[in-house]
Amino acid sequence: MSDLKRSESFVSNARETRVPAFCDMMIDIKSFRLIKGYPVKLSNLLTILFLVGLAVRADAHFVLISPAASLVQNVNGDPQKIGPCGGVSANPGRGTPANPGVPSGAVTNVKGGSNLPLLIQESIFHPGHYRVALARTAKELPADPVVTTAQTARGLRSQSATIQNPPVAPVLLDGIFAHTERPMQNWESQIPIPNINCQNCVLQVIQFMADHPGIGVDGGHSYHHCAILNITADPAKPVDTRW
Repeated sequence: MSDLKRSESFVSNARETRVPAFCDMMIDIKSFRLIKGYPVKLSNLLTILFLVGLAVRADAHFVLISPAASLVQNVNGDPQKIGPCGGVSANPGRGTPANPGVPSGAVTNVKGGSNLPLLIQESIFHPGHYRVALARTAKELPADPVVTTAQTARGLRSQSATIQNPPVAPVLLDGIFAHTERPMQNWESQIPIPNINCQNCVLQVIQFMADHPGIGVDGGHSYHHCAILNITADPAKPVDTRW
């Protein structure tokens, strides 16, 4: 299916090897202590391994490669937790400040009634799927999908989210790139842009995370990115009145 077509990754492979890198760190620490005889205290070693484990279990992240994101993204696509378009609140527990994000200034020009390429890199894996929506302003974007949760051995976890099939405006695509295993390549699809005239329209791409606690600072089960589009209607096609 075209929705599940994947492209060869052209963004740094370092993002896809974060977990192996941590595993190497653990091996190096053990080897250094046992083979080199370095006097590392067991309590310190356990603390290091615990922190490494927390990093490996990090929440999902994704980079919006195309269209260009409205906020400047780091290597993992952050900041992306707050809806509708990204940012993150201060986290006293981690000692990190709030980061509303820095506008990238990127604007994508597109003809109404055409398809716009979508390219995503899932920089940190989590099972789930993606949704794409379009609105004239960020305030008009739809709420995150309704999530079903259940108690598990690890506490309350997300199980599924509502998927519109077929999508209803302002949602353009829903339930795409559904997966339960780590993607080895980028996600690629085509977004059907409505035939409208809209300057500074807001295209939103969100990732729903299954098996996710959805608690803590900026709690929830989705990550968010947006792109700013200047859409010019095709005069040879009827105008879409849903927007």
